[in-house]
Amino acid sequence: MFKTPILAAAFAVLGLSVAQAADYQESTFWQSDVDAGSLPPVAERVPDTPKIVDLTLRNRELGQQGGTLRTMVTRSKDVRQMVVYGYGRLVGFNERYELVADILKSFENEDDKKFILHLRPGHKWSDGHPFTSEDFRYFWENVANNELLSPSGPVDFLRVEGELPKVSFPDEHTVIYEWSKPNPQFLQMLAEARPPFIYRPSHYLKPYHADFTDEEELRERLYEARVRSWAALHNRQDNMYKFDNPDLPTLQPWMMATKDGKSRFLFVRNPYYHRVDTSGVQLPYVDVIEMQVVAPGLVAAKANAGEVDLQARGLDFKDAAILKKGEASGGYKTKLWGNGTASQIAIYPNLNYNDDGWREVMRDVRFRRALSLAINRKTINKGLYFGLAKPGGMTVLPISPFFKEKNRDAWAIRDLEMANALLDEMGLDKRNKDGFRLLPDGRPAWVVIETAGERQEVENALQIITDNWADIGVKLIMRPLERDILRNRVYAGETMASTWFGWDNGLPQPYTSPSYLAPWDQAFQSWPKWGQYHQNHGAVGEPPDLPAAIELNDLAHQWTKAYSSVDRGLIWQKMVDIHAENVFAIGIINGAPQPVVVNNRLRNVPEKAIWAWSPGAHFGVHRPDEFFFAE
Repeated sequence: MFKTPILAAAFAVLGLSVAQAADYQESTFWQSDVDAGSLPPVAERVPDTPKIVDLTLRNRELGQQGGTLRTMVTRSKDVRQMVVYGYGRLVGFNERYELVADILKSFENEDDKKFILHLRPGHKWSDGHPFTSEDFRYFWENVANNELLSPSGPVDFLRVEGELPKVSFPDEHTVIYEWSKPNPQFLQMLAEARPPFIYRPSHYLKPYHADFTDEEELRERLYEARVRSWAALHNRQDNMYKFDNPDLPTLQPWMMATKDGKSRFLFVRNPYYHRVDTSGVQLPYVDVIEMQVVAPGLVAAKANAGEVDLQARGLDFKDAAILKKGEASGGYKTKLWGNGTASQIAIYPNLNYNDDGWREVMRDVRFRRALSLAINRKTINKGLYFGLAKPGGMTVLPISPFFKEKNRDAWAIRDLEMANALLDEMGLDKRNKDGFRLLPDGRPAWVVIETAGERQEVENALQIITDNWADIGVKLIMRPLERDILRNRVYAGETMASTWFGWDNGLPQPYTSPSYLAPWDQAFQSWPKWGQYHQNHGAVGEPPDLPAAIELNDLAHQWTKAYSSVDRGLIWQKMVDIHAENVFAIGIINGAPQPVVVNNRLRNVPEKAIWAWSPGAHFGVHRPDEFFFAE
């Protein structure tokens, strides 16, 4: 145990007396390393001004260090979920979805044009090397602006109407980003589930960079790694989001301890983590995370058997019943959290489909409206979710200030008469002998919807929709594919229509970038080529040519220039309204509860919460580093 005047000062800032503040407590996990002299004591490992976490303000218990937490993923590359769940961010969302400093000691925002980032003195990477402004400088000058490492230059959120920021480093604990015009998305992007790491462990990566290492030494490294260029080697080592390089230093609560793993990965506590509770206990409380890779169909069964301590990924609402049955023997509870996606299931007609005839049909808003009007969402809700979800089109959730019941209900209340009238009006009034409508070129109206084949509820919903669409003379053909194959087909314009969740962020606020409502990203499966055009500055893809999409594009640009939250909110509302009217994606259901399996001994896991990728990083915003096992 160690007393430090800096700890006392930090507690004083929280309004706690030195008498209330306990000494730093050394973890049993690292005690032998400290005793052997291979690791400094905890008082020398935490920053001079650590992030003091007062758990009582959120009705949480002070915990104890120790234990191994078991969880599961369905692909080995999903070890990156440890970056998502760990949620070590320069700036992060708190439980009220407010942006607060985390890794940063503090930040200053001057009219969204100038951001002054203050680092924590004494903060160190997981290998004990100082974390300073040099790590930001290295990223900006030697990675983001190096043509070999970043051929497209710095990422988009650092550009304001094409203008890159002026970045300066006044001292080792200060970094300044500055633009001549507002960049309102800067802080929010730093808090995302997949953060745009604007810093790098420069001490680790410089030996792989041609600007810092002589040619002969680099040649030897290339030979050992069996790669052809130093840039390829550097990029292989520099994978902070993938989290699959155990040697790459991190600032996350846990660091990878498994090299070349395939089905089981271990992550151990970061001895230099920056967060400490009010008793002087360094977080995270849990010593080890064990992540097992299993087949998608086995997640619920293994959870039911008590083989996990914390699990939500890979579980659907349909699993809730069997999970409840296994609670007594499995030693866990099944919590039902809210879901933050705009729609649990959404159908995306591909407006960039390579088939000219079908593309013209799907770009006609009457066709999309008719398909939506034909769906019996009440039956899907009752049959798949026991009536616990909310039927409706894809729009924001009620927790967002931009929610309107009118938008949720737009073209989403079943009306076969109107659906048939819309299709007749657009010239699809002829049918074949089987009763299916014919396109202008004589082909039958058969809509092929490709799925990732990972969620049974999607297939079940599409089976119901198959019968619904037959009532208006449209045949639905379902085609399951592997996720990566599906995405590649969508991006190439080879997919007619696909299914996925709705917008990841169904809880937007005025400060949230509306870029995912604009044709700016190929990941929105209704307009992949428009997204590619924006993402690659016109080098590939196609420019949007539908009036509504062009208007969304213009509004998103206006949002980036807006000076007040009121103006940004007005822009947001208009964009949400445009989506509701144009049915670019056909939402089916939202608010379906998310099962969360929690070991009976695991504490500080919220009883009620929101499971959302953005904002929130799934478990991340709920701070798993504060979860602990009771004795």
